Amino acid sequence: MSNEKRKYSIKETTKVEREKIVQDAYAIAVSTGVPPTEEMMQMVQEYVNGKKEISEILEETIRKYHEE
Repeated sequence: MSNEKRKYSIKETTKVEREKIVQDAYAIAVSTGVPPTEEMMQMVQEYVNGKKEISEILEETIRKYHEE
């Protein structure tokens, strides 16, 4: 695992840190004019809660759009 991925991994972050990471990402997304969907926010909450890594969420998202 690269240092960058490790920096955001569940094992290397607290819930508070993950909440901040998500808040920062949300602010960036909203500033581009494309806010995340409710479905995406639910998936990201699983990261905040320590249930899924960002890489898992990314894989699920890619798979979803490949199926459509």
